Amino acid sequence: MTLVVVPVRYPVTAHSEATLREGVRVAEERDAALTVLHVDLYQNSGGVSRSDLKRAVESRIGRVDRARYVVRRGFLVEETILEEIVAEDADVVVIGSKQAGRWRRMVQKLLSDPDIDSYLRGQLDCTVITVDGSGDAGDGVDV
Repeated sequence: MTLVVVPVRYPVTAHSEATLREGVRVAEERDAALTVLHVDLYQNSGGVSRSDLKRAVESRIGRVDRARYVVRRGFLVEETILEEIVAEDADVVVIGSKQAGRWRRMVQKLLSDPDIDSYLRGQLDCTVITVDGSGDAGDGVDV
């Protein structure tokens, strides 16, 4: 079965809500399962549970069919997201524009002229969709 992964913040922000709505739309369009992922940082742990995440998501966008809620603990948000995407063998990942910017800055520390599309293409074997805060999705990048 096709899998769509949507990383979000907790509590769910307006940007995360827009990203979630796009992730749900993509999952429905592709008849896919959906994984809603939150990274709870060790250094700032809020003790977020799967139930907390599910309640927060459903209060913002309603009940989501075929959704799995995952809370991973990690030191680096971007690295933990990448690990989850790879471990789940995701077909599509829907990220917010703010997350794309953080990935860009992370890669920029390693490379002088980061091409985030090339970086993600080298790290993931799935489609990456970036959503801005208004809920508009950019073109999917097959990686």
